[in-house]
Amino acid sequence: MDTGLFGALIGITWKQIVMMLVGATLIYLAIKKNYEPTLLLPMGFGAILANIPFSSAIGEHGIMTFLYNVGISNEAFPLMIFIAIGAMIDFSPLLKNPILLLFGAAAQFGIFFTIMAAAMLGFDLKEAASIGIIGAADGPTSIYVANKFAPGLLGPISVAAYSYMALVPIIQPPIIRLLTSRKERLIRMEIKPKSVSKTALIVFPVVVTIFAGFIAPASASLIGFLMFGNLIRECGVLNKLSLAAQNELASLITLVLGISIATTMTAEKFLTERTLFIIGLGLVAFIFDTAGGVMFAKALNVFRKKKINPMIGAAGISAFPMSARVIHKMGLKEDSTNFLLMYATSANVGGQIASVIAGGLILSLVPYFCK
Repeated sequence: MDTGLFGALIGITWKQIVMMLVGATLIYLAIKKNYEPTLLLPMGFGAILANIPFSSAIGEHGIMTFLYNVGISNEAFPLMIFIAIGAMIDFSPLLKNPILLLFGAAAQFGIFFTIMAAAMLGFDLKEAASIGIIGAADGPTSIYVANKFAPGLLGPISVAAYSYMALVPIIQPPIIRLLTSRKERLIRMEIKPKSVSKTALIVFPVVVTIFAGFIAPASASLIGFLMFGNLIRECGVLNKLSLAAQNELASLITLVLGISIATTMTAEKFLTERTLFIIGLGLVAFIFDTAGGVMFAKALNVFRKKKINPMIGAAGISAFPMSARVIHKMGLKEDSTNFLLMYATSANVGGQIASVIAGGLILSLVPYFCK
């Protein structure tokens, strides 16, 4: 077939046209709706590039394939993103309210529920685990696990993970309202103006790394790079590196991560029945994550004199800081003087840690069950 001038017009298929429209839709959502633009825009543009017939951007000598091989096949890009995320996170609200770390754990329920659902739908255990980790609400973790267990599903898993993260303000409020009464949504949290020492902020990432590493050694690189980024932030002697990690590193790696993921978004890999199941199951994971956090808070309130606003439990997912902002706005809507941001942020940060540990547990346990 002619691959020269206008050869693409002769070789194009309807599936490739559909994928170009998918790419255009991602670009539209990034620009017009401001949904995760730093990732959806390069992914959308990359999808268009990858589906041009005979495109020089993919294949043995294609630049997108090269980026995929050097940055995703060996997990370098997701781990470097974790350094940037760690440098952005302030753990002091969580250390002021350590009990809220439990909400981060409870809000990972959707991951394991979705793994079971995916397995019942016919996906093998490694594929099911890769789909379930969408519920981590943490794009880099989803990419890391999917690349380990099911690289062929990386495209739809990445699109689902980042799309649903962007849609948190739409997904979470109706679930929270369904599971809570107005009386519960009006619960005020006790303000604790205590401070956290600089020493505690420096020791915390080191302790978490060691603790998580011993529990699930497979999580060592994930949690380690996240906590290393936070140590850079808190140590006080690497301020320039901290700012560079939060800005230049985060921007550059996100850019190349998005466009290299699109290498897997070719028509023959993406336009399948399995893709629809993955996108649907990703939504299930987010719904059950939110429900798990809310219901855990309601269960705790049965035994507590000082009640916890159960909306805060929904912030236990790892969509940081978007979920915390959603809960704060919902609280203000019910009562304009009820400020939940600090507590929601604490739960949200706890979710960031819990999602990475959950990813490490899955990486450790799934191969054992596959033997």
